[in-house]
Amino acid sequence: MLIDTYDLEVFTPPCDPGAERFSAIARLRTDIREVLPYLNATLRGAVYNPGAPALTWTKGGHRIVFHPYQIAVSNVLDREVAIQEVEGLIKLVNRTWERRAEIQPNFEVRRRPDLMEVYKLLPRSNCKACGEASCFVFANRLVTGQVTLERCPVLSEPQYAQQQAQLAEMFADEMPAIGRGEETP
Repeated sequence: MLIDTYDLEVFTPPCDPGAERFSAIARLRTDIREVLPYLNATLRGAVYNPGAPALTWTKGGHRIVFHPYQIAVSNVLDREVAIQEVEGLIKLVNRTWERRAEIQPNFEVRRRPDLMEVYKLLPRSNCKACGEASCFVFANRLVTGQVTLERCPVLSEPQYAQQQAQLAEMFADEMPAIGRGEETP
């Protein structure tokens, strides 16, 4: 087990006082930088920066950041869910570390999709079918992990098949390479 103890802080972000969203930080007593390339290999859509060192990942609209001595999650609607999310991430790190012999580490630096790159692949009809004011707003919320691609019903139309495929690749969810059958965070 890589992480056995940590201190947990759950709070409302200071930049958004009175918000109904929470953030949580697990302050670790163990350096986890060695597991980051293994997480990079197994978490599709993760953005890895070995120079920082840090790995960011968006899952279910929650932004997650792994640092050597810290795991943070933001944009969570409930305090209890934030705690459960961190506990699940700790389990994910420990499972990945325990199975590292089965995983080829990936040291590739990945980047987050660019807002304009995403916007150009959307239908740009501003139809509001996704619930957003415009395709640009939708693109922004998509890049920040606040919405999923499925919220745009227009993309499922045949003439947008190529754009939908490109966007799906950019925003692919977690690969179930580790912890099959086990609940992931």
